[in-house]
Amino acid sequence: MTRTLESIKAPVAKEMEEFEQKFRASMKTRVLLLDKIMSYIVKRKGKQMRPIFVFLSAGATGTINESTYRGASLIELVHTASLVHDDVVDNSNYRRSFFSVNALWKNKIAVLVGDFLLTRGLFLALEHKDYELLGICTEAVKEMSEGELLQMEKARQLDIIEDIYYEIIRQKTASLIASCCAIGASSSNASPEWIAKMKKFGECVGMAFQIKDDLFDYGDDEIGKPVGIDIKEKKMTLPLIYSLSKASWLEKRKIIGIVKNNSEDANKIKHVIDFVKKSGGIDYANQKMTEYYKQAMTILDELPSSEYKTSLSDLVQFTIERKN
Repeated sequence: MTRTLESIKAPVAKEMEEFEQKFRASMKTRVLLLDKIMSYIVKRKGKQMRPIFVFLSAGATGTINESTYRGASLIELVHTASLVHDDVVDNSNYRRSFFSVNALWKNKIAVLVGDFLLTRGLFLALEHKDYELLGICTEAVKEMSEGELLQMEKARQLDIIEDIYYEIIRQKTASLIASCCAIGASSSNASPEWIAKMKKFGECVGMAFQIKDDLFDYGDDEIGKPVGIDIKEKKMTLPLIYSLSKASWLEKRKIIGIVKNNSEDANKIKHVIDFVKKSGGIDYANQKMTEYYKQAMTILDELPSSEYKTSLSDLVQFTIERKN
């Protein structure tokens, strides 16, 4: 049975509480408008999975210390900045059922807010000379930007092959979770070998996490994101990519035509979802998600037993069994 996020978080619950205070303090500013927006962002934060990965990775590979807190803040600031910018790029008015920053304060201010969050994170690392943490994080920012642009480039053709899909999700999603685990290990003074291993562990978790997210699009209930939202947004995800690779030329042309030209038609979207289910796309994506999960577990198995390691294992399980 999957543990709750609260029980998984238990070994680092005290650290997470302290992190909350440090994180809020790091977002303080003398500019009244900016401070108001920062307060709004803090109030609508999500599950904070990324800082949890940082603290558990630090505990599993060494000792949690002050640089771990700064590493977690750096990751959370960069992640929040990417979400604010994503909402502008996607012209989205909502984020986790709340109004997005751009919906309330318009695009110009949202872009500047994202810039502030990003530079605040970078400055936090620089003022404490956390150069290694900064290096790990800035690499993730570069990867995330490249992944987003690669997806935009390929979306125009609607003919993404499986390898390109993996590269997109590795850069867009997995790179940040990889950096969480690498930053946790680096902050605890783990060896370069274990920093690299934890980075790979986080990457495998991120890949499994994103494939799970893509599978929600084909669910029978409107849990998490609405069913068919990726198809409406013309995003090519693994279940559809696999199904198209097995389809006849005529069927492939028909399905791509629907995604390209009829993505607002509920009946047509249902036809695409049914096509993917019948073609084995769901089973194939689940199989690939499980492969990444097993790769992550193989790395984790090498660590000595501890409550942090147990919680990391359960957190990975949680990410692939979550309902939203």
